[in-house]
Amino acid sequence: MERYPFAPPQWVATPPPGALPAAPPRRRARYTGPPVYASPPRWGFPALSWRWPTSVPGTRMRPPATVESVRSLARQSGTVLWMLTAAALLAAGGEVWRYVLLVRSRDQALGRGVVSASDALVIASAVLTIAFTLVGAFLTVWWVLQARAVAADLAGQEPSRPGWQVVLGLLVPGINLVVPGAVLAELEHAVLRRPVTERPRPSGLVLAWWLVWAASGLLFAATLLWRLRGGVQAQADGVLLNTAAYLAAATVAVLTARVVRRLTVLLAPVDPASVRLLRVIRVDGAPDPPLRPGRPPGSAR
Repeated sequence: MERYPFAPPQWVATPPPGALPAAPPRRRARYTGPPVYASPPRWGFPALSWRWPTSVPGTRMRPPATVESVRSLARQSGTVLWMLTAAALLAAGGEVWRYVLLVRSRDQALGRGVVSASDALVIASAVLTIAFTLVGAFLTVWWVLQARAVAADLAGQEPSRPGWQVVLGLLVPGINLVVPGAVLAELEHAVLRRPVTERPRPSGLVLAWWLVWAASGLLFAATLLWRLRGGVQAQADGVLLNTAAYLAAATVAVLTARVVRRLTVLLAPVDPASVRLLRVIRVDGAPDPPLRPGRPPGSAR
């Protein structure tokens, strides 16, 4: 049977608490100014830290929608829409003049200059109307997307439908007669901070815009189909349809400008750029302030 050597216990002596002197408190060094380098330093911050927080190499950066951008788009869209209204009314007047010339041509010959002037007015006003329609549609659709994002951000909610569905609903023929009114009703619902569980109910202005928009779309489609017919009477009726289509376009432009302005004001009631700072210079005709009781009438206030 083997015996293992027994290890004696080891004692470690430590001083009792309070036997050693306490360490002196560290004194903060006095500030002597910014650091000074003997030579220009070669270190620096990485370039990525100064970029936008969401900017990652290989991804697209989209600036966030703000109330200022919505206001700016509303002003631009309103200007173009009022120019579209003027162009559409001018085109309607040109179509009326053409119809009058068609009626007069049944009994008498028309001068070459009058016919050329009528054609030039109709063509020029039509080109202006188409150009302002494209620009106004682009700015209005962009405004709708920006306003939806800002309204959802302020309400702390997600938009009711993604942006690509809104764009398709506004641009696809046939569907764009129904979807735009629903999108504006949802936007108005979000701007007014109404509950999410409540069904959107469009106001009178939005509902009127929706009806006029759908009627103008149907009228535009009927005008295009009517031009496929031949004959003098069909051409004369086509001129009247063109006049009605231009008047409908002017009405839609006016209502769109009003809807954009109303929803923008509801979304951002006060524009800091439009606030005027006033200062009181003097007050004329104001009654004297009453004296405190107990003071003589001739004493200084």
